[in-house]
Amino acid sequence: MEIITHSVNDIKIAEIISDEIIIQSAQDGLDLLGNAYYQGFDKMIIYEKNITPEFFDLKTKIAGDILQKFSNYRVSLAIVGEFEKYESKSIRDFIFESNKTKHINFAETLEDALGRLGK
Repeated sequence: MEIITHSVNDIKIAEIISDEIIIQSAQDGLDLLGNAYYQGFDKMIIYEKNITPEFFDLKTKIAGDILQKFSNYRVSLAIVGEFEKYESKSIRDFIFESNKTKHINFAETLEDALGRLGK
């Protein structure tokens, strides 16, 4: 795993780069959050491919558990990926509502994610 630092409007954003799934559970999300927070990052970008596919099945409650940790610690998160493939109305609604709150963002590109988190 590698962390690339981005600075947008004096906001320190961590971009997490890996070829593996990094977040399999809420504990993995908390560990990643703690690591980034300890290094002084205000916000984080992670890629869809680095999150267990079960995250996108809301019945598992993994998404809610992980995103609650980010909310509790007030660290904004952007997940970059192609979300059109998810046909479930509940996940589509979840993504739409998350993007409205601007604390948890689902973005199609790194540039989009940086734009959302840099505000």
